[in-house]
Amino acid sequence: MILFLRTLLGVGAGLGAGLGVAAYVGESPWKVFKILMGSSFGDAYSLGTTLLYAVPLLLTGMSVAIPFRAGLFNIGAEGQLTIGAISAASVAILLPDLSPFFAVTVAIFAGALGGGLWGGFVGWLKATRGSHEVITSIMMNFIAAALASYVVLYWIKDPTSAAAESLTIASAYQVAPWSIFEGASMGLALPICLAVAFVLHFALERSVFGFRLKAVGENENAAQYHGISRERVWIESMALAGALAGLVALPEVLGNAYKFKLGFSPGYGFVGIAVALVARGKIVHILWSALLFAVLQKGAASLDLETEKLNRDIVYWIQALIILGVSAEVLWSRIFEWRRARSRRKAQAPT
Repeated sequence: MILFLRTLLGVGAGLGAGLGVAAYVGESPWKVFKILMGSSFGDAYSLGTTLLYAVPLLLTGMSVAIPFRAGLFNIGAEGQLTIGAISAASVAILLPDLSPFFAVTVAIFAGALGGGLWGGFVGWLKATRGSHEVITSIMMNFIAAALASYVVLYWIKDPTSAAAESLTIASAYQVAPWSIFEGASMGLALPICLAVAFVLHFALERSVFGFRLKAVGENENAAQYHGISRERVWIESMALAGALAGLVALPEVLGNAYKFKLGFSPGYGFVGIAVALVARGKIVHILWSALLFAVLQKGAASLDLETEKLNRDIVYWIQALIILGVSAEVLWSRIFEWRRARSRRKAQAPT
C-alpha cells in the first residue's frame, strides 16, 4: 500500500510539474488539464479513441513488465508488435475463406506466435550465447521493420494504394467496433486484453511460473542452485513478452485499420517501457498507467488546436516528469521516513 501511495505521489508530482511548465509559458494549467480530460472522456467517441490508445499500451507495458520480473529489460516490444501485426495480416490475407469465429482466433494466434518467436529468439540468444537482451532486442527492432517492409511491399501490397500498406483483410477477420463508442474503433479487443491482464496477474502472483520468474529476477545464482533453470526462464519470459506485444495486432489490424500499414505504431513499444516503469512492473497497476499515457497521447492533438502557446510537445514534458516523479524512490522514502520520525517524536514528547 505504501508503495502504491508513493507511486501516486510521484505521478501527481510529475503531472503538477508538467502543468507548471504550461503556466510558465503563459497557459492556464487548469485549461490544459480540462483539455486533456475533455478530449479523452468528453463523449463516447473520445472515450473509445482513448481506449484504442490504451489497449496497445497495456499490452506493451505487460511485455516489458514480464521480463523485468525475471531480471531482463525488453526494449524490443516495438519490433515484436510489428512482427505480430504483419503475421496476423498475412494470415488474414492468405487464408480469406475461414469462418468468422476461426478466422479471428487464427489471426490472433498468428500475431501472438509471430511476436512470441521474435521475443523468444532474444531470450534464446541470452541463454545460449550470453548476449545482452537490451542490445539484441534493439537490433531486432530494426530487423523487424525491414522484414515488415519487405513483406508488405512484395508479398501482400495493395496495388491500388500509393502508401506502404497491405491488402484489406477479409471481412471474416474484421472485428466490428461496439456501437456504444459512436464510431470509435474499439470493440472485442478491450475485454480480451483485460482478461489477458488479469490472468497474467494471478499467474505471476500465484503460480509456479510466477515464482520462478521472481526467483531468477531476485537472485539468479540462488535460483539455479535450487534447481530453477535461469536459461529456461529467460527464454520463456521473453517469448511471453513477445506474444503480448504481438497481440497489438488485435486492436490495430483486426479491429481498426483492417490492414497492415507500415509505421502504424506511434511508438507503442517504447511508450510501453514508460507504462511499465510507472506501474513498477505490477500488472494491475499497468491498467491505470496505460490509461494515463493514453490520455496524454489522445490529448496531444487537442492541445495543438485549443491552446495558443503550447503544442503537443508539452505532453512529452509531462510524460518525462511523471517518470522522474515515480523514479524518485529515495526522495519519497525519505519524506515518508521523516513524517514517521516526526510522529514518533510527537508521541514521545512530554505533555
